Amino acid sequence: MAAPAGIGAACLGPMVGTVGRATGRAAPRQGLMQRVRRRCVAELSRDGTAPRPLPPAPLVRPIPLPSFLAPSPPAPTQAPAPSSPPPLPDTGAGELVSDPEGIIEDSVDRTVLVASEQDSEILAANEQAQAEVTHSIVFVTAEASPYAKSGGLGDVCGSLPIALAARGHRVMVVLPRYMNGALNKNFANAFYTGKHIKIPCFGGEHEVTFFHEYRDSVDWVFVDHSSYHRPGNLYGDNFGAFGDNQFRYTLLCYAACEAPLILELGGYTYGQNCMFVVNDWHASLVPVLLAAKYRPYGVYRGSRSVLVIHNLAHQGVEPASTYPDLGLPSEWYGALEWVFPEWARRHALDKGEAVNFLKGAVVTADRIVTVSQGYSWEVTTAEGGQGLNELLSSRKSVLNGIVNGIDINDWSPSTDKFLPCNYSANDLSGKAKCKAELQKELGLPIRPDIPLIGFIGRLDYQKGIDLIKLAIPELMKENVQFVMLGSGDPGFEGWMRSTESEYRDKFRGWVGFSVPVSHRITAGCDILLMPSRFEPCGLNQLYAMQYGTVPVVHGTGGLRDTVETFNPFSEKGEQGTGWAFSPLTIEKMLWALRMAISTYWEHKSSWEGLMKRGMSSDFTWDHAASQYEQIFDWAFMDQPYVM
Repeated sequence: MAAPAGIGAACLGPMVGTVGRATGRAAPRQGLMQRVRRRCVAELSRDGTAPRPLPPAPLVRPIPLPSFLAPSPPAPTQAPAPSSPPPLPDTGAGELVSDPEGIIEDSVDRTVLVASEQDSEILAANEQAQAEVTHSIVFVTAEASPYAKSGGLGDVCGSLPIALAARGHRVMVVLPRYMNGALNKNFANAFYTGKHIKIPCFGGEHEVTFFHEYRDSVDWVFVDHSSYHRPGNLYGDNFGAFGDNQFRYTLLCYAACEAPLILELGGYTYGQNCMFVVNDWHASLVPVLLAAKYRPYGVYRGSRSVLVIHNLAHQGVEPASTYPDLGLPSEWYGALEWVFPEWARRHALDKGEAVNFLKGAVVTADRIVTVSQGYSWEVTTAEGGQGLNELLSSRKSVLNGIVNGIDINDWSPSTDKFLPCNYSANDLSGKAKCKAELQKELGLPIRPDIPLIGFIGRLDYQKGIDLIKLAIPELMKENVQFVMLGSGDPGFEGWMRSTESEYRDKFRGWVGFSVPVSHRITAGCDILLMPSRFEPCGLNQLYAMQYGTVPVVHGTGGLRDTVETFNPFSEKGEQGTGWAFSPLTIEKMLWALRMAISTYWEHKSSWEGLMKRGMSSDFTWDHAASQYEQIFDWAFMDQPYVM
């Protein structure tokens, strides 16, 4: 049988009439379509498939399948399957003796052949499952640490999949294979899978290939295309964002939909019953593709999708004229349709018509998650909804917030390799040494008796740098020291340099970013200031509390969720891990800082309590992963949102 010319569900049509003749019996339509899909995938997989490096390894005795991969029993109301496959032979795992036409429904997707050492590792990991129900989870993202990272999105998609895999789920992460010289070494351990597909979009067929690395019990899948091979960062260069970003991430979304069906990772595919976790606008076309190009043909009807909004300010908006390039049916234009308000249009003749990737996912995803409870409310307001507030409000019943976790392998004061001295909540003596070493490194007077305040982040309007700039003259009248680390707006960078010259014994501004320095500032400071105008989650305040550094933050988004304002007079005794002030004004910010400074000077035992409560807070990824599992369970309780 010739390989189908198209990808995905597009190859189903011509073959429907050929199935069922070998068995001599009529099959239900859904089962028929799913078997056809598997045959199409098998034919597609033969095109360019590389041979496995090792032959199947014989086993002494059969290894039992993990519970989440075993064939599911039929529901009581269903008729029994017309036939069942013979049992697996006891001679080895490399052979599967069964009639190709007599495979029971879903058995192809749920059968494991232990054929290599990597497969054994997967089984061993699954035997330690902690989740009550296990899923096949597919993360789709533009970045994931350590392969490619520009911010918090890379941290989340580099850590959350590993935490879910540790709990027993089978997890795949799909992201572009960026090759720009500096990032090439990050993909050195990824090998070519031999699989490639042609994606019909943007006026032609564009071929992408797949690379794979199995690390930390996660399948890291990299989509390779020439548009990901260029100088600059992930999304642009010195001249701004790349003009073809819509094309680049359309390819990513198509490839992510095909990867679970055609890639035999660890000996078997992920199959159709997947949980797609799509992150921000770059991956937002995935739920639309599932609804428009797969489920109408009986494919992925058992799958679900969760949209994770890390920052609503970026939505992937392009002119409406680009819609035909996406390869979607014309009737699905309304899902992505976006009209700018009159004040945002460029001229009187501009109709403001556009397509919005993120809006498409808000419309079609089964569940929506923001990266904090506070942010899940803010996105439904006119102030924080970035134009999508009414749509998000209409889907409030499936909207939840989950605070991001932190990787304690990288962020733990007891093991941090960047610190001059390690410490813990049980022995805080090392923190004083870290403070002294930081003061020495920065050229500040080594004074253990005065509070050292720090700021780490981008120098832009969102982070409230303008408020810090206006408050510094007043704050420098206090007996404190202040250090800032960051880059961004050239005006703020110049201000940091001039302020350092003006307050030589009290202020230091480090223009740029350094991971080791950020760790030493987090450990060496007594107070971390975060006056962000909006903060979907925030990570620096979590790092600070983990290191016994007390946060003073604007009470917005994830900052309000994670920082509890200090209360020395509660019924249960002293409570709180820092100060969250609101509204965002210079007066309120200075008031919160002075409260922190006063507590540091006059109430040492209370300050130590603040430090220890922050260090004992549970912001691990395992805690966040358990909350994501609840979201997955809710998503599977209902039919797909769009059929």
